[in-house]
Amino acid sequence: MIRIAGMPADPASLAREWQVNHVQQEILQRMARGPEVFDYPAADFLRFELRLRGQIVISAQQLYRSGLAFATFEETRCHLTYWERTDFGGCQLRPQVPPSVAIEDIFRNGRSYALECATAMVIILYHAVMQTIRRSDFDRMFQNLLLYDWRYDPDLQLTTAPTQTFLPGDILYFDNPDHLPETPEWQGENAVFLGNGLYYGHGVGIHDAEGIIRHLNDRRRPGALRTAHLLNQATRPGFGYLAQFEDPSAHARLIGGAGPAYEELIRAEIGLMAWEG
Repeated sequence: MIRIAGMPADPASLAREWQVNHVQQEILQRMARGPEVFDYPAADFLRFELRLRGQIVISAQQLYRSGLAFATFEETRCHLTYWERTDFGGCQLRPQVPPSVAIEDIFRNGRSYALECATAMVIILYHAVMQTIRRSDFDRMFQNLLLYDWRYDPDLQLTTAPTQTFLPGDILYFDNPDHLPETPEWQGENAVFLGNGLYYGHGVGIHDAEGIIRHLNDRRRPGALRTAHLLNQATRPGFGYLAQFEDPSAHARLIGGAGPAYEELIRAEIGLMAWEG
């Protein structure tokens, strides 16, 4: 159920009024049909959330195509012009480097980087937020970035909470309780829910839930009895907090229908300029 200023909202009316794309339409439909109440003080807060969620999906697709390699913390690699590799396998932003420039470099020069899956999820969130808020605010808020596991800047305001309503743009977790002890990196998989039944996990790629579970099950210890499974929880940024920094000049919109093309082509329009990932 969607509620705006205390009143139920009709998702179909919102979709028509805002001319949402197919990803945002799926978000509205899932919100409306799920058992939870999605409460907003004003419509603009929901519209911003739709926009940021759509951008998280785009950013996940772009990172998938960037050439970023999967690595354990011991094998972390980063572009030394922008980042300093720490002894524990993190990437520390170099002084005087704008955070936006360093994050963009990961997407442009992914082959210069090798990171593990949780770090990749945080990078996707940074990139998506950067596309939806004012660049000056992003560079001010996200100084001294450290890319390492689930370490993140407090201004992301990430929360992980139980839910049965998975929305495109959520970061979910596939647990693998019987993983091989010698490969702890496969104890589970963080994944962005892209909508249309697809998920992106760094090191796994883009698959449906069964594909990710099959990948994890292939990495269980001999004699394992428990299957990998998707947990009923979601990690989400602080949409309401970030909305105050929205950049109204950068309205990104997904174009195209669902189906195979969904994982093969993302096209976004920003004003009269277009890019493809």
